[in-house]
Amino acid sequence: MAPERTSHTLPGLTAPAEIVVDRWGVPHIYAASTYDAFRVQGFNAARDRLWQIDFWRRRGLGRLAEVFGAEHVERDRAARLFLYRGDMHREWLAYGSDTKRATTAFVEGVNAFVELTRSDPELLPAEFRELGYEPARWEPEDVARIRSHGLFYNVREEVARARTLRDLPTDVEELRRRREPWRPVEVPDGLDLAAIPDDVLRVYDLATTAPVFAPPAPDDPQGDVLPEGSNNWVLAGSRTRSGRPLLANDPHRAAAALPGLRYIAHLNAPGLDVIGGGEPALPGISIGHNGQIAFGLTIFAIDQEDLYVYETDPEDPANYRYDGRWEPMRRVTETIAVRDGDPVEVELLFTRHGPVVYQDPEKRTAFAVRAAWLEAGMAPYLGSMDYMRARNWDEFSAAMNRWGAPPENQVYADPSGRIAWQTGGLTPIRPNWDGTLPVPGDGRFEWAGFYDTDQLPGAVDPEAGFLATANEMNLPPDYPPERHITYDWYAPYRKHRIDEVLAQTTDATPQSMVALQSDFLSIPARRIVARLRELRADVDGLDLLTSWDAVLAPDSAAAALFEVWYRRHLRPALLAQALEPLVGAEAADATATRVSPAEDLLADARIDLELVENSDGFADVVAKTLPAAVADVEELLGADRSAWAWGRLHVARAQHPLKALLGNLPQDRLATEPLPRGGSGDTVGNTAYGPNFVQSAGATFRLVVDVGEWDSSLAMNAPGQSGQLDDPHLTDLFAAWTRGEAFPLLYSRERIDAEAETVIELNPPA
Repeated sequence: MAPERTSHTLPGLTAPAEIVVDRWGVPHIYAASTYDAFRVQGFNAARDRLWQIDFWRRRGLGRLAEVFGAEHVERDRAARLFLYRGDMHREWLAYGSDTKRATTAFVEGVNAFVELTRSDPELLPAEFRELGYEPARWEPEDVARIRSHGLFYNVREEVARARTLRDLPTDVEELRRRREPWRPVEVPDGLDLAAIPDDVLRVYDLATTAPVFAPPAPDDPQGDVLPEGSNNWVLAGSRTRSGRPLLANDPHRAAAALPGLRYIAHLNAPGLDVIGGGEPALPGISIGHNGQIAFGLTIFAIDQEDLYVYETDPEDPANYRYDGRWEPMRRVTETIAVRDGDPVEVELLFTRHGPVVYQDPEKRTAFAVRAAWLEAGMAPYLGSMDYMRARNWDEFSAAMNRWGAPPENQVYADPSGRIAWQTGGLTPIRPNWDGTLPVPGDGRFEWAGFYDTDQLPGAVDPEAGFLATANEMNLPPDYPPERHITYDWYAPYRKHRIDEVLAQTTDATPQSMVALQSDFLSIPARRIVARLRELRADVDGLDLLTSWDAVLAPDSAAAALFEVWYRRHLRPALLAQALEPLVGAEAADATATRVSPAEDLLADARIDLELVENSDGFADVVAKTLPAAVADVEELLGADRSAWAWGRLHVARAQHPLKALLGNLPQDRLATEPLPRGGSGDTVGNTAYGPNFVQSAGATFRLVVDVGEWDSSLAMNAPGQSGQLDDPHLTDLFAAWTRGEAFPLLYSRERIDAEAETVIELNPPA
């Protein structure tokens, strides 16, 4: 069947261009120049996801109240505190020589479609029509100034650690979160832990988390702070069936978004032919290939943040003590427009370190967040504009010198057979403290610049024939200990499983790497089950677990029992047992709930396994908790154990964030039906979930690149490519995603034309 054809005029084009949309919803953009390609990318992003990118801009700039009402004023003020407010000339130059020009072209494309919706209201997405507002025009600076959509480390950990040390014996912190490499906690000189309030990061959280428009429903995903990491790996030809390298990447972000976070696109112009995943509101591609190199990223958890604690002037709380004198905070006054209300004037305060997020005039304290991601050149993912056009390893590694945020492990491969790993991100030098706790802001604790990228770890063509990262502590053994990166890493079990599989692999294919991306073997489960097999006990449910292979398959009864037992019963019981000598028997259970609450998606499996494997009373804990877990599963899934299945409890569901406000629109377009999932937050196929078992985080975008045979690459982007509620590509990939499937990521024009569904012709104005 011939593809459907439409045409539009696009101001700014130097020559006609085309968007060829394949049957999976991927747009392939063909343009006469690089900047025409970025202009068309912006137009197409607006065509497919206008509501999403307009919402992204409003949230980032602090302009939600003008369309959603007064309850968002506080969030808008918080967002404005965390905008980039430095020199824009320096900002643009930090990314590369033409990032401003490319971004300007992208924004012109977005604005062209916005204008088109005003002349043809039928093109306006349903959300705007239902809620009675129009999309706004963009400025290029918007793309660079907005920072609050990135991934940030580690001010939340600083505060959580400080609160634990403030209220509980020091050894309790060892049962909350593991530090790697381990070192004793040292409270910075002059830090009064008692001065840190529980809600000191409330404004920071408002700025960096998504708004909520209605109370959560029982079947909504749960968990406020998500385990947003990733997996990636790259194999040399010696480990693949074809003899060509393979590169795999699956970033882990919110798994319930509709539309999805990432967007696949292909930009083709003279000197540019790049395809892969990017952010729909940003120009360029951050994960993919350009026909000469392939690249993929995961979080490398550089500590890019610090919370500063100030003594303030009793005469004027907007003065803080620095270097023995009172220094005034910088004041910025802005006006927030409010829908159906009067404008609200807000005051933003900044110290020399950053935005002030909390003040207590009575206690004469103030708190500010210093964030490397508020420096020039740190707009999340915009740094990919440089490396996505590299032609070889030398050019790629040079471009990584300009990568700022989020901090990343980049893996690389090219058709010559080279594979590599390079870390990147702006890394503060802390000369006299370790960054694990807040510090006084009186001048004694200052960053001494930043490390160069060549001072960060990396590797090229390892003897093992593969490289992998999964947000674990991956500093090489000989890495200088004084060169501080962080002590707060994710647990290493996804990485251990990837290594286990790849070390045994000599004939990898794109299909087998897609399968590994949805691997549901749980190493924590395997180790706990091994401990269970040592027991000689008659405990209900024990036989089901000891005969299990530790694979959290969606149809597994043992997986359902294990996850309910582990999360709801075993973990709190072991923690309470370990805490009893520290806090006493009466406080142990409550302290365990505080240290590892049920809604904490980041609970530390490293500590769980240490408690399991070192517990002298493990048999007694099993005898007490496993029957309770069996009863729990019977209540959840029924008494018939043959009908138990992990996927009956653990499901995924994508939902529009404004579903509660869009009651007049078809509800089946605003949320998918729940579908069964395997895995957990501990498996390579990361399907992290909260107390109600609904998946909260994971990889909705997945990619495997067949390096050199580009048309054989595979991808997935759930729930679908489109953000238009009436588009068939809105959720067409959701079911396939839950099954661990992928589709061909086509690259050659011949293959793309053979699968074309729609062709959009774009012409310069007459």
